[in-house]
Amino acid sequence: MLELRNVSFEVAENKEQREIIRGINLKIDERKFVVITGPNGGGKSTLAKLIAGIERPTSGQIFFDGVDITEKSITERANMGISFAFQQPVRFKGIQVLDLIRLAAKKQLSAAQACEYLSEVGLCAKDYINREVNASLSGGELKRIEIATVLARGTRLSVFDEPEAGIDLWSFQNLIQVFERMQEKTGDGSILIISHQERILNIADEIVVIADGQIVNQGPKEEILPMLLGTASAVSVCACAKMNQGGRGND
Repeated sequence: MLELRNVSFEVAENKEQREIIRGINLKIDERKFVVITGPNGGGKSTLAKLIAGIERPTSGQIFFDGVDITEKSITERANMGISFAFQQPVRFKGIQVLDLIRLAAKKQLSAAQACEYLSEVGLCAKDYINREVNASLSGGELKRIEIATVLARGTRLSVFDEPEAGIDLWSFQNLIQVFERMQEKTGDGSILIISHQERILNIADEIVVIADGQIVNQGPKEEILPMLLGTASAVSVCACAKMNQGGRGND
């Protein structure tokens, strides 16, 4: 499904080039729930943006269903079947939730059909369907509405950048249930989540650990999660990463 071949990404910083992603090779097969984790500043969110097309790699190639998408735009990738959910969902002044779900589905859904997607993410549909997607909604509400739009799109690859960010405990508990249901309904599609949360790691098929812009560990949850248990802080995750790198320094 998705393959990254020797992908690197640099940014200009203080008149010098700083490498954020360093020669990453990664494959995500069909019907997989993959979680990417690791220390803050390790390159996780940048990698997600490279996959979605928000950023372009400095070098290397990205393939989706065997097609080279390295130079394709966000829109082209979306039309091919890649969804991306931001860490901080975008607010759309003047657009109602119903309109947003219709745009995502690319068809004129009835209010009842759109409500089904809201119900999937644990929202009382009648209370939200006609609301504006603006500052009156909480972070947890926006997050779940954004996930509802991803569900409405029904794409082959759904990418979520730290979906737990900025939401309360109650919303997070419901978020786990949403991902579990998505996992059951993906068909031949796959889910890719950037997260530190153990409960999200615990429902993954595979875990990828990134530190200092490189993959330092990767494998089935049963192999990788025991190494990460009890390492809630980014520092501890980084220590685990350094152990697998043979004691490399921090990024």
